[in-house]
Amino acid sequence: MDFGGGDQIRFERVGNAGVITLTRPKALNALTHSMLTALAKALAAWAVDDSVALVILKAEGRAFSAGGDILDVYKAGMEGRPNDTFFADEYRFNAELARFPKPYVSLIDGIVMGGGVGISFHGSHRVMTENAQFAMPEVGIGFFPDVGGGYLLPRLKSSFGMYLGLTGVRVRQGDALWSGLATHCVAAADLPALVEKLAETGDVDAALTPHLVTPPRETDDAAIHAIAQHFAYDTLEEVFASLQNSANNSDAFAKATLEVMAGKSPTSLAVTFRQIKAGKMLSMDECMRMEFRILHRMLRAVDFYEGIRAALIDKGSKPEWRPATLAEVDEAAVEAYFQPLAGGELNL
Repeated sequence: MDFGGGDQIRFERVGNAGVITLTRPKALNALTHSMLTALAKALAAWAVDDSVALVILKAEGRAFSAGGDILDVYKAGMEGRPNDTFFADEYRFNAELARFPKPYVSLIDGIVMGGGVGISFHGSHRVMTENAQFAMPEVGIGFFPDVGGGYLLPRLKSSFGMYLGLTGVRVRQGDALWSGLATHCVAAADLPALVEKLAETGDVDAALTPHLVTPPRETDDAAIHAIAQHFAYDTLEEVFASLQNSANNSDAFAKATLEVMAGKSPTSLAVTFRQIKAGKMLSMDECMRMEFRILHRMLRAVDFYEGIRAALIDKGSKPEWRPATLAEVDEAAVEAYFQPLAGGELNL
């Protein structure tokens, strides 16, 4: 069946299931605008199709989805015509997925970041294999953990979401299951049998149960306790002060975490901290409107384009953030990212 998206995404009806396969393995299944449009059409159709009991999302290749294909966004911004359209459609899909009325089973076998998180983690079932790696690394490119990161991250255990958002570190299936990112874990070798059973029965629990595994958490107890301590503070300055105090006392985890955060955009860190704090009290729709406000301003600032330049254009170069330090980030400037948009809010 064809909902669009060309050779970048495939839609099939298999038994009781609607099956979606991302088919850009050479591009690590990065999302394009046409893929998002096709996904939205498929969900709208399958939501009201009584013969579809559930939806399965999977991907070809070694990555599930490494994010959004943002080079066109970069080019448009550098030409002085920032374009919110891709993100508006992406955020609308994220919100639609969160309210999708049927089981939506994401089979995550490989890297999942950014936009890939947005098309999977707001569904009902997030199934991760031993090959899965989750990250929201946007603060490293002068951006913020969007696509519903403001809803997802603050709802993880023990300030783990704040830690992930401010560091961009990758975590595997054990940490994901413990924290609440993953709802289930299975072995990669069992995925074909799982897909077959899901399609045959239309019963997610019955299909999953024989394949479930409980992997050990990868992050040790000491680090988990440190994360819960350092990242629970009410201000970003207190987070840094807590980490610095421990680092001064020869705490290796605190020292390593500070080194990671030192390379991130100071503005992105400040905005992300506020986003995650605010998101804990917001609905998914409210989070998507908040994130669209942030997005609109970031596309008209400098750090996002500098981050993309350093990461993707002049690969391996060091970004020159403006402002360069957290101390120089003005509180009023951060607050401005969250203000209502004069041109109208995101229509969901």
